[in-house]
Amino acid sequence: MSVALMWEARAVPGRGEELLAWVREQPLAGRPSRREVFRAPQDRVLVITWWDAPYDADLPELPEPAADLVTRAVHRWRFEPVPWAPEH
Repeated sequence: MSVALMWEARAVPGRGEELLAWVREQPLAGRPSRREVFRAPQDRVLVITWWDAPYDADLPELPEPAADLVTRAVHRWRFEPVPWAPEH
């Protein structure tokens, strides 16, 4: 089974590159099977880590950045994959 952890933050205007650099420097206590980093308008940064673990496993997550770097608390979600079934 696998689970994906999603971490999304919005930097203070103009500090998106700094938040992106901060995210890239953050170690995790374990090694995910995949780690993807994205950016979007409005200085948003998204990180998705994939783990070979049950949905409710205790997994390492990225911390909160310094309060002066972001405009709000980090959003975090946990997802499990579902089979894709084409419509008939």
